[in-house]
Amino acid sequence: MASNPGILTDWPWKPLGSFKYLILAPWVVHSIYSFLFKEENKRDLTNFLILPFLLWRVLHNQIWISISRYRNAKGNNLLVDKSLQFEQVDREQNWDDQIILNGIIYYLLNSTLPGASHFPIWRTDGVIITILLHVGLVEFLYYWFHRALHHHFLYSRYHSHHHSSIVTEPITSVIHPFAEHMVYFMLLSITSLTTVLTGTSSLGTLIGYITYVDFMNNMGHCNFEFIPKWLFSIFPPLKYLMYTPTFHSLHHTQFRTNYSLFMPFYDYIYGTMDKSTDTLYETSLNKEEEVPHVVHLTHLTTLDSIYHLRLGLSSLASSPHTLKWYMWIMWPITLLSTMLTLIYGRTFVVERNRFNMLSLQTWVIPKYSDQVRKFLTTSS
Repeated sequence: MASNPGILTDWPWKPLGSFKYLILAPWVVHSIYSFLFKEENKRDLTNFLILPFLLWRVLHNQIWISISRYRNAKGNNLLVDKSLQFEQVDREQNWDDQIILNGIIYYLLNSTLPGASHFPIWRTDGVIITILLHVGLVEFLYYWFHRALHHHFLYSRYHSHHHSSIVTEPITSVIHPFAEHMVYFMLLSITSLTTVLTGTSSLGTLIGYITYVDFMNNMGHCNFEFIPKWLFSIFPPLKYLMYTPTFHSLHHTQFRTNYSLFMPFYDYIYGTMDKSTDTLYETSLNKEEEVPHVVHLTHLTTLDSIYHLRLGLSSLASSPHTLKWYMWIMWPITLLSTMLTLIYGRTFVVERNRFNMLSLQTWVIPKYSDQVRKFLTTSS
């Protein structure tokens, strides 16, 4: 929560808790019904694809979450060498609210904008327009809006909520008050609405642009550096067109520098580039994996226990003995993970803690209780 919450801070469906997903149910049911039972020439493919696209965004974010927590547990290439606090994990549990909001707006726009329900698969002119608008307009407007958010009036009422996370995770990128998110959506929709209204849009452009935004948002909020130095050596101007986790981590620790969205050239133009960016970038790349003083070995118990690791869903990791209805839907993934564990499995790090100068890591043996018991019986 912001230090002095302003109007429209909370999301409208906050009182619904886990039932918030039901907001999308009427549109989802209608889109599936229309696609399956209407005549072929009247089917709305765009409307039908909204749900799979929203699910893809959830999966995309979860992949980044898992990779990030694994890398933070290993301790190599870290930018901020601090543990993730439980308070931050709880505060960032509503990262899917922005996907629900986007889903509502997508369904509404699809039914109101002319031609929105009949997009071609690809249009090159639409891609070019999207790129030019993002570079020349979206990045520019975001830069100045972001700087405005750091004015004490807006910062205390809205943006301080986002900056409460010093040790950033990929999903920290979407942890904002409702009002702030609405402005971001309007900024990022400039490209999509322009191509739709000019008749140059396509499914490839719409899906590709939002996926690009999600990718860059998640990548930039990782707490470790992994963008190779040779990438910038091959194409030096890339440093102005693509930020790194180091670039945005400094914004979360220094606050008054590195305001750009994904392309740092506006920080270079207006003199807000943090002078330590390049140094910290190279230092982080060379930071080796931490060697723990103490290792706690553990193993999987039930087939579902794979979801109770910190690398997965926080809601399940915090209550490992609770069964959720959606775990039944995930059974194909559960069985696949079980098969992979039987064929190939290597101990991996899931948690890292520090007590004064003592470093402790928790390693998981990817074997289940029965397998471990049989191994110990055989060994004895």
